[in-house]
Amino acid sequence: MSFNLPFFPHQASSQAAQVDALYLFMVAITAFFSLLIAGLIVFFVIKFRRRGDDEVGAAIHGSLALELLWTIIPLFVVMGMFGWGAKIFFDMTRAPAGAMEIFVVGKQWMWKVQHASGQREINELHVPIGRPVKLVMGSEDVLHSYYIPAFRTKADVIPGRYNTMWFQATSPGTYHLFCAEYCGTRHSGMIGSVIAMEPAEFQKWLEGGPAAASPAEAGAKLFTDLVCASCHTGAPGGRGPSLFDVYGHEVELQGGAKVIADDAYLRESIVNPQAKIVNGFLPIMPTFQGMVSEEQLMQLIAYVKSLKGPQTGAPGPAQPPAAPAPEKK
Repeated sequence: MSFNLPFFPHQASSQAAQVDALYLFMVAITAFFSLLIAGLIVFFVIKFRRRGDDEVGAAIHGSLALELLWTIIPLFVVMGMFGWGAKIFFDMTRAPAGAMEIFVVGKQWMWKVQHASGQREINELHVPIGRPVKLVMGSEDVLHSYYIPAFRTKADVIPGRYNTMWFQATSPGTYHLFCAEYCGTRHSGMIGSVIAMEPAEFQKWLEGGPAAASPAEAGAKLFTDLVCASCHTGAPGGRGPSLFDVYGHEVELQGGAKVIADDAYLRESIVNPQAKIVNGFLPIMPTFQGMVSEEQLMQLIAYVKSLKGPQTGAPGPAQPPAAPAPEKK
């Protein structure tokens, strides 16, 4: 289903038509029942009006069938809207496997962006059309909200934790980007643009920018500068657990509980390492709260995610991810 009404933003993502269809359905249902109820009120006021001073209305004891009818019909309508909305919600919150990952940091009053290949942007986001893009977002100060009206996507950017959103652009163009959560005196100026490009043009844009360290490479340097390798050696007998192949896998904690080593777990382990102690290790890791910025935390996590393969010693510099090849025409 695809339509572009003049009072709607342009539909420029694969999710936009679904969101608009649900919204218009809800508006249509609301309008239908509003007009129906208003019409019935007017009809009954006229039909059952008092025609004389001594007229007394007949006693009405109700109708079970009528009561069930106007209870069951709205129930099915509302549950149908709930089910439809839940499906769209889950589709919009679960990024497809292999989605291109981009890091976004909100800060009063700007959006800082870094691509997996190292390119940086401020208040702009370049993406290819036809490819799922996953944004990993964090805030350096207060609550923000990343909102792209043409894509019908919005997600809060919350201090102290990470949030994600994904989309797949379908039409080349430049689209508005807003912060949709009041974040201070210059909130209205926290705006930007999302530039959706053909895959070949996006590849040229990636290659044409200044060379910069990828998030994983910057994280590898931070890992060395913070002397993390002195404990996380990757070899048996280290004072800290190995980080090789840890991302996405279960980690056993003291007491027998198990958690998945995702972005949230890794972030917490850096800023509050005493919160979850890995089984078999002592709580000796210091906190890095306030020592590294939100952007640096994302870089450290990107580096840990890049650590694959056998545990042959202290983690070394991460290799930059291969840039996607341009599509052949």
